[in-house]
Amino acid sequence: MKKRIIDCLTLILVFLKIGAFSFGGGYAMIGIIQNEIVEKRKWIRQNDFFEIVVIAESTPGPISVNVATYVGYKVAGIIGSIFATLGLVLPSFLIIYIISLFYNEFISNEYVMKAFSGIKCGVMVLLLSTVFKLSSKIEKNAYFYIVFCLALIIMILFSIFLADFSWISLILIFIGLTFGVINTALASKKVKKV
Repeated sequence: MKKRIIDCLTLILVFLKIGAFSFGGGYAMIGIIQNEIVEKRKWIRQNDFFEIVVIAESTPGPISVNVATYVGYKVAGIIGSIFATLGLVLPSFLIIYIISLFYNEFISNEYVMKAFSGIKCGVMVLLLSTVFKLSSKIEKNAYFYIVFCLALIIMILFSIFLADFSWISLILIFIGLTFGVINTALASKKVKKV
């Protein structure tokens, strides 16, 4: 019981820190969460973290909240998931609430607008850092490079030519491609055995 209380307090403090000092939303937070949860605290293994991110992305809700909820559950059960989720969302909630009280003064302040411009640059760096950090830990094989190149080419083409294209359709296309590649690989292994 005492260990669970300590785990819950640790969870809420860790996720309060992440929620308070992260800008740019869920994707920008993923690298920070990974560093804190996998590398510093060793609560979860790297491969498990990748699986959590994939599951969190495919479930409804913000990816960072889903990851926090799952990590909290792994560490301290249902109570842990509540504490981790609260820790992550509480700083943002409080900041937005305070801003809403002074919205007109806040939005017309020249220094605030300049700060937001700086934050946009910081968010871009956080996103790129997350991409490089996570991609360096992924096992790279032919399948990885094929899917990466296809995704990049399709994203660029659709961004240029079809601005109204549904990203859900793009995700479904890649799910289909993934199953196609996996089935082809499995079929070729069966043929080699015969």
